[in-house]
Amino acid sequence: MLSLNDIRPGGRVRIRRHLSTGAVRQRLLDLGLMPNAVVTVVRSAPLNDPIELKLDASNVSLRRREARTIEVSPLEADAAEPDHV
Repeated sequence: MLSLNDIRPGGRVRIRRHLSTGAVRQRLLDLGLMPNAVVTVVRSAPLNDPIELKLDASNVSLRRREARTIEVSPLEADAAEPDHV
C-alpha cells in the first residue's frame, strides 16, 4: 500500500481510499481529499511536517500523521482514465 505520506514533492497521485475514521475522515473529505481526486505534493515544511498539497485550484496543508491514512496510486497507473483537473 502506498500512502500520501510516501509521495515526494512534485509527485502526482490519485486518491484510492481513506483508512481514517470519525472526525479526521470527515475533515479530509471536507477539504476535498476524496477518492479519485488527483493530488500533487507541492512541498514539505522545513521540519518535514506538514506537507502542502495542490488539489484542483486550492492548496491544502496536511500533517504527515493524517497523510499516512490516505491510500493513493501513482497517476501513471490510471492512464486509462482521463484526468479532469
